[in-house]
Amino acid sequence: MVAPEGIGLMLRTIRERNKLSREQQADLMSARLAEPFCPDNLKRWETEKRLPVSRYHQAISDVYGVTLADVRKAVAASSRHRKLNGQEEDDVKRRNLLGAATAAVTGSLIPGIAHAREGIDGALTGHGNADVEYLITALERHRDGYKGRTPDAFLHDVSGDLIALQHALNRPHPAATRTELARTTAGLAGLVAIVQHDRGDQLDSYQWFATAERAARECGDRKMAAWVLARHAMVPLNYGAPATAARLAAQARRAAGRAPCAAGALAAAVTARSLAALGDRRGATAAIADTRNLIAYLDGPDTADTWFGYPAQKHHVHLSQAYTLLGHTREAHQAQDDALTLTTSPSVMTRALLAVDRATCLSQTGDHTTAAELAATTLTNLPPQYRHGLIRTRTEKLLHALPDRPRRVLQDALG
Repeated sequence: MVAPEGIGLMLRTIRERNKLSREQQADLMSARLAEPFCPDNLKRWETEKRLPVSRYHQAISDVYGVTLADVRKAVAASSRHRKLNGQEEDDVKRRNLLGAATAAVTGSLIPGIAHAREGIDGALTGHGNADVEYLITALERHRDGYKGRTPDAFLHDVSGDLIALQHALNRPHPAATRTELARTTAGLAGLVAIVQHDRGDQLDSYQWFATAERAARECGDRKMAAWVLARHAMVPLNYGAPATAARLAAQARRAAGRAPCAAGALAAAVTARSLAALGDRRGATAAIADTRNLIAYLDGPDTADTWFGYPAQKHHVHLSQAYTLLGHTREAHQAQDDALTLTTSPSVMTRALLAVDRATCLSQTGDHTTAAELAATTLTNLPPQYRHGLIRTRTEKLLHALPDRPRRVLQDALG
């Protein structure tokens, strides 16, 4: 019998809910692991003849859509269940289990053993940094963006790491480890803030950015501080407070310094968009030129297609919005075409925002009917999870600029 809250029941329930055979589920595991994975192994896990060892835990989390903490908790429950059932077996099995129990003194089968290990670690060294190393890898995993996931799915995936981060911050560490932990905190908190911005939860986004800014100050990493401030500026920029956005973007540029870096280029681009929204055409044009000058010197990680990089595709997305706000429709169209050419991933949100920018340009040139139809089609073709937040806000701004009949078309799509 499997444990009521164990890993076997969890894996089987999720697989059956998704209407997958063991062979199909094994194929998903194989793709995630980049190595062969036998369906028989999955059968052993579901029946708890064997339990998945730690090297499989992250893959299970990713493939089954549960947190890493949930996987570990379920495996621990199954381990306890097997141990208790073993106490009811015959004498031969009890003798075999005695040897296993002796070996388990250095493992996690005995309740409280993990807590004891932490205490021993603390007494020996005053700190432990295995969790910090794990969190650094977590930031590396999450920095690549949505990769086809919805914002809600991304938050689900990162939730277990945030819990681990909270526990790590509550323990003492040497100065160097604490600095690295603060930097990791700034990055993870910033990523959550970005997602909340995209979802339209402005208050929570502001709060996560405030946490990220405190962590960036603590670690003393100026580039990280500049990145957090530039990303923070995009919240007021996209939700109707461009003056606040311009102020935050200016702080980000000062933090980035004169040496070219991705954060500095992002800050200059956000400055351009903020000033364009304020009607400062000269300032916006100068900021666009600054951005172009900076990206000419970027390479390596600074141009990577991550939330921390500033690749050409991201640059053209920002140019699309800046030129749209300036009313420079020809330049905006070119930026939109360039951005779409360089967009190879699903990028559901990016494609939708570029389409709304194009619709806005059509409206600016007097083609209100086509503008309304393009925006309405873009909105209705989106999965439900994307029809709110940033995309809806940008669409509603276009709505207010349309005359009566086209406005009704777009209003019907907005609901």
